[in-house]
Amino acid sequence: MMFIALKVVLDRELKKTFRQKSRLLASMVRPLIWLFVIGGGVGSIMPEGNQQNYQDSIVPGILGMTLLFGSMLSALTTVYDKESGVMRMLIISPMPSFAVILSKLASSTLAGLVQIAMLCVLLFALQKLHFNQINWILFIFGLGLTAIACSALGLITAVVSKSLDNFAAIMNFVIFPVFFLSGALYPVDNLPAVLHWIAVANPFTYGVDLIKHSIESTQTQTDFPLHVNTLVLTTFSIGAIGFASWKFTQESTLATLINKLTSGKR
Repeated sequence: MMFIALKVVLDRELKKTFRQKSRLLASMVRPLIWLFVIGGGVGSIMPEGNQQNYQDSIVPGILGMTLLFGSMLSALTTVYDKESGVMRMLIISPMPSFAVILSKLASSTLAGLVQIAMLCVLLFALQKLHFNQINWILFIFGLGLTAIACSALGLITAVVSKSLDNFAAIMNFVIFPVFFLSGALYPVDNLPAVLHWIAVANPFTYGVDLIKHSIESTQTQTDFPLHVNTLVLTTFSIGAIGFASWKFTQESTLATLINKLTSGKR
């Protein structure tokens, strides 16, 4: 019964995501702007011969950015469901709270991976990725684990948001520091001491670093060993899912109590 309910919620989330064609288009345009405008702009002030190297070095960060921004936008549907009353119906249903969380997480992760697949096709066509320079097992593993971690971060943002306006404010506060204070655009070791330790505490840093390990041109630019990246991302994801489930359980208890009181008055 629980798996049927999980499948229904997951199908609903995926259909809602893929109906938004403008969002899918934006997920392709945004990373290309960063790659060619930001990458080209910063590269232009580097010594001659290093411009192209800088663009190539930020490809893992651009892939990670696509997952990060996509997960935050997917979390927006959770906040909308809270405002429209859909989440209240879900949390007072027999479906366990963690199953609701898992369905939201799975849909966000799958949507992010579809966007990444589309972006990779473009990057191959533009020769920013090369088929024979990728460790495909590690590449898929890195993207998958990073997608889960980013989706978990989006879930935390959604569960603590009281409204759509509140979510927008929290999202801007979260997404840009998480992206900029990571190894997406520059090596973590090159940051000033305070920013360096913030980057080390940032789980997104380890996702970008894991993707770097899988691409031949960026393997020498990694900051952490593979096992450290994997451990941090896994621990963060489990902790975030646990927190989101606990938060929804609290809301479920409150919603059930309100529902009983309302029914009693009738």
